[in-house]
Amino acid sequence: MKRTLAFTLLAVCSAMALAVDTQSLESGLLHAMQLKKGTTERTGTSGQAIRAYQHAGLVSKTPRQRADYTDYYLLDKPVPFMGHELVMIEEEYIDKYIGCCVSPGVGITLKVHGSTKNLQQLARASRCTLTDHIDFAHALREVAIKNKVPKAHYASLSCRERDAS
Repeated sequence: MKRTLAFTLLAVCSAMALAVDTQSLESGLLHAMQLKKGTTERTGTSGQAIRAYQHAGLVSKTPRQRADYTDYYLLDKPVPFMGHELVMIEEEYIDKYIGCCVSPGVGITLKVHGSTKNLQQLARASRCTLTDHIDFAHALREVAIKNKVPKAHYASLSCRERDAS
């Protein structure tokens, strides 16, 4: 009886710790998307947000792919984000000049659950670009990522420099 109670308590505490952790991860990612008041500069950095997901063991230490100026990180486990499921994080930055038009910032792809109204509000408030009903499997193939993708309603949110201009 005592063992069962101890295991149950441990399971509940672990679940609560994960819930708190995912809330802090979401908060960090939102921080990288939001704008400093009166500017086109983001309040946080995508690199810092991604490192938090790496530290939590939810994305790999290295990007799944790097194409042009963008790193692509697929989530290893389902993670909530604003009531939806985060499936990919993108980080665009200049590492080495390869030609025109880097637009630093972050992008995410979500498996949508229900309405996208909250994503539309975030996009408007943070001057991001929301693209609803994307073909996620095709988007992965475009950057040479081979991954099985379940059929679902997907949306992408881009919060890069060009989106805020």
